[in-house]
Amino acid sequence: MDGVAARSRRVLTLCGRFMNEVVSFFVFSLLDLLDTALCLAFKVSDFVAEAEWKPCYCSFSSAREAIHGAAGGGGGEILVSERGESKIVCLSSGGGSGYVDKLQLDQVSDTLYTRPSILHEVSESIWRLYEKRGKQRATKATTVFTVDSAVVEMLQGRMVGKQPHPIPRWSDCDCKDCTAWASRGRKSLFVKVAGAKGLSDKPREDVLFIHGFISSSAFWTETLFPNFSDAAKSAYRLLAVDLLGFGRSPKPSDSLYTLREHLDMIEQSVLEPYKVKSFHIVAHSLGCILALALAVKHPGSVKSLTLLAPPYYPVPKGVAATQYVMRRVAPRRVWPLITFGASLVCWYEHITRAWCLLVCKNHRFWEFLTKVITRNRIRTFLFEGFFCHTHNAAWHTLHNVICGMAGKLDGYLDTVRDRLRCDVTIFHGQDDELIPVECSYGVQRRVRRAHVKVIKNKDHITIVVGRQRAFARELEEIWRKSSG
Repeated sequence: MDGVAARSRRVLTLCGRFMNEVVSFFVFSLLDLLDTALCLAFKVSDFVAEAEWKPCYCSFSSAREAIHGAAGGGGGEILVSERGESKIVCLSSGGGSGYVDKLQLDQVSDTLYTRPSILHEVSESIWRLYEKRGKQRATKATTVFTVDSAVVEMLQGRMVGKQPHPIPRWSDCDCKDCTAWASRGRKSLFVKVAGAKGLSDKPREDVLFIHGFISSSAFWTETLFPNFSDAAKSAYRLLAVDLLGFGRSPKPSDSLYTLREHLDMIEQSVLEPYKVKSFHIVAHSLGCILALALAVKHPGSVKSLTLLAPPYYPVPKGVAATQYVMRRVAPRRVWPLITFGASLVCWYEHITRAWCLLVCKNHRFWEFLTKVITRNRIRTFLFEGFFCHTHNAAWHTLHNVICGMAGKLDGYLDTVRDRLRCDVTIFHGQDDELIPVECSYGVQRRVRRAHVKVIKNKDHITIVVGRQRAFARELEEIWRKSSG
């Protein structure tokens, strides 16, 4: 009987997988068409509202432009230098004032504009014919590589020192919380500071909290901060930051939201103005990638590294890292539902922009409606992160940080293993369907001294929310041991 039951379960499992594959194929084929239709709708809407066409990354309409060794016009030049496999773009103004910005193109993920589908294959065939004709006209003395037209427009916008689109855009929220940064300029991120003020005789220690994707500093300040002990609040200065493009931080429309841009803003907004010399790091989800990069950049300053649900997917040899991770994070499947949601966010530029138009632009209404329906019985702090961002920020951060840094994480982890002496602790919810527990064990295999704690009956969010008191005590113990 046991054998029959086991065979029956295997048959049912195989049938379920087959049905998931079939249904997913038809659903995502329809979504491909819907995204194309929305592309046209948004182009018309952008032109009507802002009197200009906005380039996008989708395979239907995205053009590619060749950047030469020195190319440009009007406001300045785009100068390209090659260092190994990296291509670095230096933006120079026409007035001879020198380089004003740099951008490493290897931090711009190809998943922004290469997301294979039936429509993509058709457009790629047309592009290959065009590219073949172009190569016949190119001279050997010129360095040429292709960059998506949306990237080129942002680079040109930076050269002339202006935002390429209005702030806010017609499809973005214009409330005070979402636009207050525009009056200040893009000088610094929003930072919530709590805990020690440095007035006691005992030396103060700093702790940097980095939130995950589509979140904000409220993920920490509304959960952990009130639950730290008085002793911890007197010994540690707690610094929770809203990442570039999220919460109450700047949301520039000319940013590509690369890892370097995120790190630069954290350094300029936290480490430098608050004179942080050594610090503990606590990071969640996407924030773990930024935490690892920050630790590698400041190896002698990190006292402890605490990672929650790190999105680390070891990439097989000979496989394109960015595409591999995109398919692991968003495998174009309708089940489970969280996988379906991740696939929508990662694969469909215009469907996600429509979602932002409906939800993020009107987040005050949805927050009010939630409070009315629940009679104000639940706290809505998570809405701040989930709603308070622009599509431009979320789309670029997802692809350029999570997917784009996939090929660099092994190197970051090796540096943490070999050059850092700090404790590494990893927490992961056993029921996390967004980022599997295997990701944390993958980090541990790379950094042997890392300690993995799997929390039963907790998922990607409830690993903190709902157990904040216990987690606060765990963090205090980690910091105490690291400072001893």
